[in-house]
Amino acid sequence: MCVESPFEILGVDPDADETEIVRAYRRRVKETHPDHGGSADAFQRVQTAYEALQNGHATDVPDAESGGEREPQPEGTRVEFLNYDVLDDHGWDLDDDDLFEKAADAGLDPEDYGKILVQPHEHLLEAAENRGFSWPFACRGGACANCAVAVVEGEMEMPSNHVLSAEMVEDGFGLSCISGPISDEMKVVFNIKHLPGLDELRLPAQRFNRPTD
Repeated sequence: MCVESPFEILGVDPDADETEIVRAYRRRVKETHPDHGGSADAFQRVQTAYEALQNGHATDVPDAESGGEREPQPEGTRVEFLNYDVLDDHGWDLDDDDLFEKAADAGLDPEDYGKILVQPHEHLLEAAENRGFSWPFACRGGACANCAVAVVEGEMEMPSNHVLSAEMVEDGFGLSCISGPISDEMKVVFNIKHLPGLDELRLPAQRFNRPTD
């Protein structure tokens, strides 16, 4: 059985830090994407390798024909995320039942669609930033809607709320800067700050947003 370590697949050293791993993942995703001359198998192996490192599994990744089973998931919540900005480009709607299935098949950039593991002590925004992503925010204290996300599947706990209406919360909107997942898996659409009802709840964010790599 042919096996490679996740580090070998991503092309990084075993002592690579989080930032190096994220950058390598973004590079390898573009290199192996079928639309850029790669193959579906290679693309999938890159994603599997990245998920293994995110989950704390630095062991070998079985090849496509090995049928090897993955190790049990560590404590935390696996969050699948999607950037609201890409919906119009593809003719999708936030209420589409198969929204994330379509996103998974669309070959989106890693910044727009992917998965992260959120640890129990992390807020959702913090988890995204800790893994190299730059999501909108402003106050970081739950006083604006810049960081709002739509929870499509799963549950998220928001300890306080002085911004969103009861209807918005009931519809699954939450503030990622102060909220954390409380289900084993979750699907969220981030960057929804321009949705009706949220736009007037935003703060100027130019001096707050982190630049992307």
